[in-house]
Amino acid sequence: MGMPRFVRAKNNDESSSNIYVANCGPAVGISHDDIASVFSDFGEVNGVYAADDSGTRVIVSYSHHSSAQSAFLALNGHTCPQLGGRSLHIRYSVQNPIPKDKVSDLVPVSITASDLAISGIYLVHDFISAEEEEELLQAVDCRPWNCLSKRRVQHYGYEFCYDTRNVNTRHCLGELPSFVSPILERISSCPTFKNVENTVLDQVTVNEYPSGVGLSPHIDTHSAFEDLIFSLSLSGPCIMEFRRYESGDQLPRIASSSVAKTEGPEDDSNFIRRAIHLPPRSLLLMSGEARYAWHHYIPHHKVMFWKL
Repeated sequence: MGMPRFVRAKNNDESSSNIYVANCGPAVGISHDDIASVFSDFGEVNGVYAADDSGTRVIVSYSHHSSAQSAFLALNGHTCPQLGGRSLHIRYSVQNPIPKDKVSDLVPVSITASDLAISGIYLVHDFISAEEEEELLQAVDCRPWNCLSKRRVQHYGYEFCYDTRNVNTRHCLGELPSFVSPILERISSCPTFKNVENTVLDQVTVNEYPSGVGLSPHIDTHSAFEDLIFSLSLSGPCIMEFRRYESGDQLPRIASSSVAKTEGPEDDSNFIRRAIHLPPRSLLLMSGEARYAWHHYIPHHKVMFWKL
């Protein structure tokens, strides 16, 4: 059964058991459980749902209209200490039924790797400082970009060939640039990552994703990249989603943007979906099962995303 969809009430004076809450959510480090805990002070909460893909707006659904009204009067336009001191902006919302052929399920967004529960995924928040992030962005912008159809890329060490989805290991582009060295040193000494001390990282791709452009579901080519793939998020937050297909390595013809577990009507592919929030300056490691068994992609978020 799909998660409920909601729209703004025609008149904000219109009473409803559902409220739209802006300025809180996984993208700012506030989980749906935290939100439910705060709003349950006003009555029984049926659920907290993502209002859109931003990760900063949610729908809180109550069992009774009076609970929604109490929460609205108490919290709208006020800062909430229990939710990071954020100022909440609330309006009433009503459920909007969706035709059965267009129903899709929103996957919960995890904040930590342990919540994601995929073997081989590790996430370190604030892997670099804001000052280091700015220095990296400036260093990258000083170098030439290669323009693809929807984004710009830079390759170091070895160039990834998108037509063959492989790397020509016989053609080395040279040593990695100096601005990468501190990142590599920090990776080798980071206690979160096991057995990486002697790992040689010799290829870097910098991808710049403009607003509205995402990363299609894929598994990085086995012959081109080894087990460990590191991704450093710069310049903005990112929601990365993972899909594991239960019947082979085929992608459905229509890639749904929000399905937790479904059956593709056209190719009968079963898949499981999970998602994690990657804040700016965080470093993600994909290895083992996460590296080889799960497709990963970025749905329409502006972010600079590194793969090492």
